[in-house]
Amino acid sequence: MIDLKLAQKQPEFLSTALADRQCDLNVTDFLALDARRRKLLAEVESLKNKLNTASADVARQKREGQSITEAQTRLGELSSTIKELDVQTAEANDAVETWLLRVPNIPHSSVPVGRDETANTEAHRFGIPRAFDFDPKKHGELGGALGGLDFKRAARMTGSRFVVTLGWAAHLERALVNFFLDIHTQNNGYTETGVPYMVNRAAVIGTGQLPKFEEDLFRLRDRDYYLVPTAEVPLTNLHAAEVLDEEYLPLAYCAATPCFRSEAGNAGKDTHGLIRMHQFTKIELVRFAHPDDSMNQLELMCGHASRLLELLGLPYRVITLCTGDMGFSAAKTYDIEVWMPAQRTYREISSCSNCTDFQARRANIRCKPKGGKAVFAHTLNGSGLPVGRALAAILENYQQKDGGVRLPKALVPYMDGMECIEPV
Repeated sequence: MIDLKLAQKQPEFLSTALADRQCDLNVTDFLALDARRRKLLAEVESLKNKLNTASADVARQKREGQSITEAQTRLGELSSTIKELDVQTAEANDAVETWLLRVPNIPHSSVPVGRDETANTEAHRFGIPRAFDFDPKKHGELGGALGGLDFKRAARMTGSRFVVTLGWAAHLERALVNFFLDIHTQNNGYTETGVPYMVNRAAVIGTGQLPKFEEDLFRLRDRDYYLVPTAEVPLTNLHAAEVLDEEYLPLAYCAATPCFRSEAGNAGKDTHGLIRMHQFTKIELVRFAHPDDSMNQLELMCGHASRLLELLGLPYRVITLCTGDMGFSAAKTYDIEVWMPAQRTYREISSCSNCTDFQARRANIRCKPKGGKAVFAHTLNGSGLPVGRALAAILENYQQKDGGVRLPKALVPYMDGMECIEPV
């Protein structure tokens, strides 16, 4: 959530930021809502002061033996008016908060301004895509032919955009989870965390998925719980309503969880293979930082995610997203895109974002120096990495002419010495 004072005192700045983010919210609407709210607050406060004064007068008149019938009638009328205004004030407060909850984060000054992905800029590139002496196959076709990926049986038991992994594929999923977690915990300083796979409404509001993106979430029918779209939600809410000691920042957590997304806003996109599933496993990275250090922490987190691809020998590039292509809660985002030979293009495999104090305001996460005043902390999150997309990239980049797939050397110890997935 943005700072209320920013919207009140810098409406022109906010209007420009919303236009840069391709957001059609009208700041004039907010100013009208806020003006009514403040008018009601002032009116209620004034009437309550009058009520207090009148109540004191009635008490004095009663002590002096005077008639208080008319005064009590006026007190009752005043109390009724205040109750009515209290209801209107609560409604006005809700209207202002609802408007603010729909406002995306303010882009950082270093973010390129643009309408869509065509304005994104490349920040870094690693590796040279392999030159094949045969036409590389798509990972879904490869995985099916090798007996590891079964989309048909998954569709029969559930529906489209689910997969059953078998044998080597199930083993490879587990190997990737363990490999990613080992690197993050042993090399990068993250604390491995086991979190609930269901969260309440307040938690999802805290990270910014609600209220705007409710259609993309899976909600339990009889409980106000949501299946996690990413472990970012429970990890960020680890410190909801807490004041963190500045001395111990940054804090870094990672978790491997299933992620559940309805993909309502992406109908018809990437319906084949492992790229866009309703359920997938992902290792999520979350960091809590001091406001003065959060941009440094973003660079560090992006490097942690990128390093995994380097260890796997997968070519990738890092893209700085423009204002119109960033996620709702982000102030700055790097997308890491891995090379997919069969598609002859780079595809997103990780997104690392600095959300500045946007989520911290929603979840009330503060940090405090010794003897100083508490301020909102900055939160960061990133994929490190999604297992399905990593598996897809390995299949496509390491496929052999005979239909088999050689495994990256870094994974061989995690695959009990298996070096190649042999063709069936």
